[in-house]
Amino acid sequence: MTGWLIRIVDASRQHAMAVVLAFTALTAVCTCYAAGHLGIDSDTDHMFATGLPWRQHQLAFDREFPQFDDLLVAVVRGATPEETDQAAAALATTLRADRQHFHDVTRPDADPFFRHEGLLLLDPDDLAKLLDSLMAAQPLLGPLASDPSARGLLQGVSLMAEGVRIEHADLSAYSAALRELQQVLEHAAAGQPQPLSWQSLLGSDVTRQTDNMRLLLMHPVLEANSLQPGLAATQSLEHASAALPGVRSGRVRVNYTGSVALSDVQFGALTEGIVGSTLVSLALLALWLYLALRSWRLIAPVLLTLLAGLALTLGFAALAIGTLNLISVAFAVLFVGLAVDFAIQFAVRLRDERLHQPALADALNGTTRAAGAQIAVAAVAIACGFLAFAPTAFVGVAELGLIAGVGMGLALLCTLTLLPALLWLFQPRDQQRELALPFGKTCDALLQRHRRIVLAVFAVLAVTGTVATVRMPFDANPLHTQDPDSEPMRTLRSLADNPVTNPFNIDIMATDLARARELGDRLAHLPEVASVISGATFVPAKQQAQLDQLEQAQDLLLPSLDPEGNAPPVTPAALREAVADTHDAIVRAGANLPADSPLRGIDHALQQLGNAPDARLLAMNEAVTRFLPDELASLRDALNAAPITRQNLPASIRRDWFAADGQVHLQVSPTAAAHDTAGLRRFVDAVQAIAPDAGGSAVTTITSADTIMHAFRQAAVLATLAIAVVLLIALRHLRDTGIVLLTLSMSALLTALLALLAGMAINYANIIALPLLLGVGVSFNVYFVMNWRAGMRSFVGSASARAVLFSALTTGTAFGSLALSHDRGMASMGSLLLLSLVAVLLATFVFLPALLYTVKPTSARAALT
Repeated sequence: MTGWLIRIVDASRQHAMAVVLAFTALTAVCTCYAAGHLGIDSDTDHMFATGLPWRQHQLAFDREFPQFDDLLVAVVRGATPEETDQAAAALATTLRADRQHFHDVTRPDADPFFRHEGLLLLDPDDLAKLLDSLMAAQPLLGPLASDPSARGLLQGVSLMAEGVRIEHADLSAYSAALRELQQVLEHAAAGQPQPLSWQSLLGSDVTRQTDNMRLLLMHPVLEANSLQPGLAATQSLEHASAALPGVRSGRVRVNYTGSVALSDVQFGALTEGIVGSTLVSLALLALWLYLALRSWRLIAPVLLTLLAGLALTLGFAALAIGTLNLISVAFAVLFVGLAVDFAIQFAVRLRDERLHQPALADALNGTTRAAGAQIAVAAVAIACGFLAFAPTAFVGVAELGLIAGVGMGLALLCTLTLLPALLWLFQPRDQQRELALPFGKTCDALLQRHRRIVLAVFAVLAVTGTVATVRMPFDANPLHTQDPDSEPMRTLRSLADNPVTNPFNIDIMATDLARARELGDRLAHLPEVASVISGATFVPAKQQAQLDQLEQAQDLLLPSLDPEGNAPPVTPAALREAVADTHDAIVRAGANLPADSPLRGIDHALQQLGNAPDARLLAMNEAVTRFLPDELASLRDALNAAPITRQNLPASIRRDWFAADGQVHLQVSPTAAAHDTAGLRRFVDAVQAIAPDAGGSAVTTITSADTIMHAFRQAAVLATLAIAVVLLIALRHLRDTGIVLLTLSMSALLTALLALLAGMAINYANIIALPLLLGVGVSFNVYFVMNWRAGMRSFVGSASARAVLFSALTTGTAFGSLALSHDRGMASMGSLLLLSLVAVLLATFVFLPALLYTVKPTSARAALT
């Protein structure tokens, strides 16, 4: 092999200009082709093979319910439920008109079905509580229905006070409502009117929400070939939200989340600060190259070779793959970090060779003879480490493995052809300077003297690393690679405690309503399940009980809600009269009122309002009645509910909860225990024990994690076998191959130990450190072992060690740029890669020399060398 490599290098030198021109043309073609054909795929679902069973289920569900894909979700919260409703309705109207940015906008809670038939969806016990609450409010409802104004409301309060005075009535059931009214009147008296929530006033704990929230589901217009395809739509949403009166007054806020927003933020983080980090990386790269090579005539060829290899790899990626995903987009950084090692090795060994052969042509051949096979073996071994991922089902890393594996081959080609040609054209001067590291000889002496102690220490570290490997946590939650402080993630966390909006639900398809009810009942009793909603939820099986309850409530409440005649106009004088009458009624009841009765606070506010200007009185009237007419109308509609059948369900509900073939959709939500990976896995296992075909985001998260782990186990075995075969072919000795693999294993165990000490968890992004660890470790170890086979006994003090150190620094610079990324997934990848690089250097510079000093070469090997 060495003879062939020498002929290739020598031919490249003899035809240097032709080689450079050919590579220039090829580089230009690849760069132009990549610019026009290499795209970015921001859909993380595409990082897994479509043939996987869980992906098949996911795709089938997406075909049945495409409305749940590519969503931008606005979350509207207001000080009162009515203000939230109004803001959500106004925002939906504005966004529907924006056809440039939105295909459609829906409000799941705003369908008229819920206004008319919503009470039938309540459990009979919960419906009874709500109706009891309305019955208790009847003294207020009658006057309000006949006079929907502050005058009518104060008349109802007066009746309550009279009831206390005459019959010693207990108003404890009204305390919450009266205190809310007290607060509204106090704000109005202070000249800061705030609307009264009639939903809260007339509702019960069954319907009262702790968080007044409404959702808007939008399908944004996505920009093609953009890293942030939904950014324009999100900006339009932010602009429309800021214009809402409630938002401007501070009583409403609008946040957003959804798969589109999360993806945009993640890919935006990839590019944020990329210019600065790239410039810093290039400056550090230039510094390491200068310290390693000390001559621009060597540095320039190395950099040009690196750029040419990168361009060729880009061209291959565009031709073979066509798109880069969230993981494979990192191939450029990884290529620079690994491919530069070949060029540095060649250039440093050339400097060393010229100490003995000053003539450049002879030195090039001598360098190839000494280091060419080592570089080739390292390149092939690294390529095998990457290509082992190509056949796995984890497409994200499989594509990276294919691109980077072929890239290593292209880097080797450039190192053996373009680099010698450039060196010949640049004609670097002969540098008569010692290349050994300043501390090299001392380290070699210490390692040789204390080799057994060093090996014993590493044996302990290996055992500890084995324990760390077993205990290393795997974080299956892809959201943990998102920026927790971004708007979509903050909003998503605020929804996580609500079972309906929890991002990790399970979807099940039942054959019919009866099967859906049966499954729902069984699943609802699981301790891991918080709630079950299905198409059967909207078609209650036993509606007659609720209809009977509503019929009784109609007899009692509807007469109060449908009064005859019209109330006289509301004037400041009429309001002052009502204020005075209510004050008098409360004063008369004073002796029977508890000290903490909210009627006392209402009376205090009324005294202030009695002396307030007319405008303040009218503002108070507007505050207490702003939402009253709609609430009274809503009560009338709800009490007149009609039986629900599958046939009379609105289209919006049928679309979300029934498939075209009649199957019924069930959505199962977890308890708070599913917030971590272990809890989520228990939730998935419990549900799948009842419904084996269950899918959805929770199942996808767990099964994708299993797919990733299986892929890496499979790739680790394939890579190890492939590297072992390459080393056996190159080294032709089992023990020497075993030394390289043993050192490689030590690097892996040290990486696990360092990662655990650093508090890191393995995730779908940083698990890529495995092939990089194999590649870098094999490369560095091969140089030392092949030098040892050639008779070298100075390891840390050799020119190879200098090349390895500065190669590691350049590689670390590339990895460091990833660690500084604003994307948490990419940053975790860079951090783990840096730790693995430290582990490789410890194994290569400390463990391997101590091991080589302990292992005595046989006479056969000595003769061979």
